[in-house]
Amino acid sequence: MPRRHDLVVVGGGTAGIIAATTAARLGAGVALVERDRTGGDCLWTGCVPSKSLIAAAKTAHTMRSGAAFGIDAVEPRVDFAAVLAHVRGAIARIEPVDSPDALAAAGVEVLAGDAVFTSPRELRVADRRLRFRHAVVATGSSPALPPVPGLADSDPLTSDTVWDLTELPESLIVLGGGPIGCELGQAFARLGSDVTIVEAADRLLPREEPRASDALSAALTAEGVRVLTSTTVTAAEGDHGGSTLSLSGPDSPPTLSADHVLVATGRRPGSGELGLETAMVRLDDRGHVIVDAKLRTSNPAVYAAGDVTGKLPFTHVAGMHGSIAATNALLAPTRTIDHEKIPWVTFTDPEIAHVGLTEHQARQRHGDGVRVRLLEHDDVDRAITEHATHGFTHVVLDGKHRVLGATIVAPRAGEMIAELTLLTTRRGRLRDLASVVHAYPAWSDGVWHAAVAEANSALQARPLRQITRALLHLRRLRS
Repeated sequence: MPRRHDLVVVGGGTAGIIAATTAARLGAGVALVERDRTGGDCLWTGCVPSKSLIAAAKTAHTMRSGAAFGIDAVEPRVDFAAVLAHVRGAIARIEPVDSPDALAAAGVEVLAGDAVFTSPRELRVADRRLRFRHAVVATGSSPALPPVPGLADSDPLTSDTVWDLTELPESLIVLGGGPIGCELGQAFARLGSDVTIVEAADRLLPREEPRASDALSAALTAEGVRVLTSTTVTAAEGDHGGSTLSLSGPDSPPTLSADHVLVATGRRPGSGELGLETAMVRLDDRGHVIVDAKLRTSNPAVYAAGDVTGKLPFTHVAGMHGSIAATNALLAPTRTIDHEKIPWVTFTDPEIAHVGLTEHQARQRHGDGVRVRLLEHDDVDRAITEHATHGFTHVVLDGKHRVLGATIVAPRAGEMIAELTLLTTRRGRLRDLASVVHAYPAWSDGVWHAAVAEANSALQARPLRQITRALLHLRRLRS
């Protein structure tokens, strides 16, 4: 009979790697099973390549935008093969950190192959049986095509396959106006593609504050991206030589053609063919593994982490999931995660960062006591120096002045959101930041100015003003 592992991790993406290395550092006997290559979507098809492409595209955009700064604008010559070499170079630089060799050096046994659960406490990899005290399912997700007639046969691109392009598309239709669609759509447009984004909802980024959606739509339109919202695709035809879509929407043409169609409308969990029903692990209707706040499944010996749970589909969430799942499994199930207080960033230009509740969500939950502190970036000196004053800081507060959520639109919104994430997590008050000295001139001035405005409102409140006047009157009498 094979020995029993303390922990077996299925999946070698961010969640699986963090779970396995955390367990190894705790001294556990741990094995990680990966069917393809360690590193997951983030390294190979997600965060690393997309942000590398965005960086190249931003450089091209900067060359075109010099006139505002007294510099002659130059139309860049984009060598798409060299751009992709830059993307692959970034992947190659980071890949060793997530490699099987690095995992083995950390004390993790790495097994290549497909894992299939054969009982609640055992799984099989090829002809090898692995018995475990606990397991973590971290098999991620993959792009899903919407059920549009003819779409699957028209050879569309996805966030997985777009990196196989060898030439810059002359024209590109992006299906889906979420973070992936907007990021890649803007990047390809800046590199020189004629881009149209098609979104079924009435605005881009439907999960964000409407003001943020409007700001991004305006920025994309100003750069030549065609944005079609409230538009559905009813049929598709074509192949690798080009595609034509039939559209239905108030402002859309009846058909739209392009060299390529990039589908960014959703993802499916990687839970199939794992034999999870044999392991007594329950799934929801979409195939996500059902977990509680401690990431336990319906089988007390099995935890799940990352995209396969259907929670927030971000790398930083997957990493935290992996750490929580491993420590809860090996030590005691005491750690929890509150997904409502996790920040996320859409890395367009401008960036859109969010944490906590939107204004609408807050009013539904907390009623009329909710207030919003809105600061336009017209008066943020750093924004003025960079001709980037169209952003804003939007903070949602409860009746006790505590931060419930925030949205920032700015070139460095991803960094600016950190302080507001801390306040959201710790139920802190926005005005508490007013007494914290911030470096000047920095983009964080946007958050600080909002905090100062909140503090000034408190100082001008009628009871406090009356007390202050009384104290000043007494001091005048004494002097």
